[in-house]
Amino acid sequence: MTSPARALTRTALAAVAAAACAAGPLTPASQAAAVELPPVGAVLDYQLGSAYTPPGGVNLVTRDSTASPAPGIYSICYVNGFQSQPGDRDVWLNQRGHLVLKDSSGRPITDPNWPDELLFDTSTAAKRTELASIIGATIDRCAAKGFKAVEVDNLDSYLRSRGKLSVNNNLAYAKLLADRAHGKNLAIGQKNSAEQASRGRTEVGFDFAVSEECHRWEECSSYSDVYGSHVMDIEYTDDLRGTFEDVCDDPDTPATTTLRDRYLVGPDDSGYAFDHC
Repeated sequence: MTSPARALTRTALAAVAAAACAAGPLTPASQAAAVELPPVGAVLDYQLGSAYTPPGGVNLVTRDSTASPAPGIYSICYVNGFQSQPGDRDVWLNQRGHLVLKDSSGRPITDPNWPDELLFDTSTAAKRTELASIIGATIDRCAAKGFKAVEVDNLDSYLRSRGKLSVNNNLAYAKLLADRAHGKNLAIGQKNSAEQASRGRTEVGFDFAVSEECHRWEECSSYSDVYGSHVMDIEYTDDLRGTFEDVCDDPDTPATTTLRDRYLVGPDDSGYAFDHC
């Protein structure tokens, strides 16, 4: 599971934008297959750290791909699409090392905030295709379990790539994952990366957006301007901008906004927190 490292500098974003322009535009996304979108204005429980019986009134749940959908509730399957899961580190290093992004000395590049997660190398079409086949198998399993949608995390891994990846690399790879999801009649959500919302919608084919802390970082409208009411937000108790009442009172805050503890633990854990607008 990956939690967000959201405080991107303006300098970093400017550098990424320049790289995107230099790389040139992508082909526009084709018409997405007919899928069932998450319910608008739903009460979301974000259960990546532990799958448990949702509280009363919840009608939308996100769970990890290793879990099963919540019975009778629209369920979204979390897939770490651009980085490895901590438990899979050895598999990627020993069996798929050519798909792991490496620095100039040949050392694997990891997420500074989650050092057990290796960045995938999306720099070439051949690698993107191979990665999409591997991660696509996880998407297939989500569909087979009965999930209605997937959210693919770490679209912004290019910002942690030390200049080895571009935004175009990741968007092109995301398009392969979106096509895979749509081929299984799953909706697919853009996870974070507000600055890529427009391209994510039109070029990749994302159907909805999942934001972590869009109120905290004052970027909720960046999603809603593109995805309309098909936006959901998760705010965290340890880094609110104001109170959660302030969050819910802000007209830019999505109707589907949930408050959770940072590590998304279950109700039996003392750190558990859950509320919603």
